[in-house]
Amino acid sequence: MRLLLCVALAGILAVTHAVAGETQSVKKRRANLFKHDYSAAYTVQRVSVRTGCFPEKLEAILAHIASKTGRKPIVTSGHRPKSGTSQHSHCLAADIRVPGVSDRKIVAAAASAPGIGGIGRYCNGIIHVDVGPKRRWVYC
Repeated sequence: MRLLLCVALAGILAVTHAVAGETQSVKKRRANLFKHDYSAAYTVQRVSVRTGCFPEKLEAILAHIASKTGRKPIVTSGHRPKSGTSQHSHCLAADIRVPGVSDRKIVAAAASAPGIGGIGRYCNGIIHVDVGPKRRWVYC
């Protein structure tokens, strides 16, 4: 009789624990429903390009460029921890290309993005976008 009572009590505890765990996972899923995932709006040139620390604001800028140009930007350079005072060192900048789209159109799309900071253009066709202070440059 005592053994039967212990088995029943263990079963009740197991069911209670399972229901509590399921409730927590439902809460976690609901919390993620309202957060945007912009990472699908761009690709990376190489696996070694670091984009995991991009703030949502920078990812939204890349998504804006994708929607304006009709093509996904390719991030050629993201987080570079040892790049001095660059926005890249703080994971606030991305160097991009958009295949088949002119530099002028990419810069125009970036300039119309909400929250854009710096926009730079390089001779090799790479465009720099960041969420730092507003500024523009061309290095050619």
